[in-house]
Amino acid sequence: MQLYPAIDIRGGKCVRLRQGDYNNETVFGDDPVEMALRWKDQGAEWLHLVDLDGAKAGKPVNHEIVKRIVLETGIPCQMGGGIRSEDSIRMAIEEIGLTRVIIGTKALKEPEWFAQACQTFPNKLALGLDAKDSMIAIEGWLEVSKVSVMDLARQFVDKPISAVIYTNIANDGMMQGVDEGTLNDLQALAEMGLPVIASGGVTTMNDIVALQKIAATVPTLIGAIVGRAIYEGTIDVKEACAALVS
Repeated sequence: MQLYPAIDIRGGKCVRLRQGDYNNETVFGDDPVEMALRWKDQGAEWLHLVDLDGAKAGKPVNHEIVKRIVLETGIPCQMGGGIRSEDSIRMAIEEIGLTRVIIGTKALKEPEWFAQACQTFPNKLALGLDAKDSMIAIEGWLEVSKVSVMDLARQFVDKPISAVIYTNIANDGMMQGVDEGTLNDLQALAEMGLPVIASGGVTTMNDIVALQKIAATVPTLIGAIVGRAIYEGTIDVKEACAALVS
């Protein structure tokens, strides 16, 4: 499994939201590039970037900062937030230099478009499954759809998809750990054969251990995204990276 330190960018700053609520924001740093270099220095081999302004606007907004992070860290980065067209995917990969691009809202609204995009950009796209009570949340988490996580994921099992990123938005930023329902969903997704990355609620090393137990039996659980926990110090990036390697 891989650890993905999260850097959420809003207004050019490094922030975290609680449950995706734009009105419940904590600023953790004025320089997202500096933060990215910090996590790299502590052993991170990947970074998870979110353009929060882009998610709300429906198009990339903080791409210049993201490009600097990619260039200055020199490690693979994945990003989501407002990427909803082939042009924005191409820009993210070819101009910004992202290794993986996360698509959420557009994949739900136009699954045929996403399936075709996976063929156009093989192993470059990740499906962002943002869930509340196992149902998909969209539009930067501002709406909950009537489509289940499993039903949406099942449509892309045979596509050249790079990863499925499952976020339980009820847990995200709440520092309450990963609940049993989320662990069950993660295992079910991984058992479909999809490469799955856990996100939302990873708070202590106990959560990392719980995910490792699943990965030991279902190796398609390939990673965990950590956000508020690394900023508030309940997970040490260096320790977590070392634990995941062992």
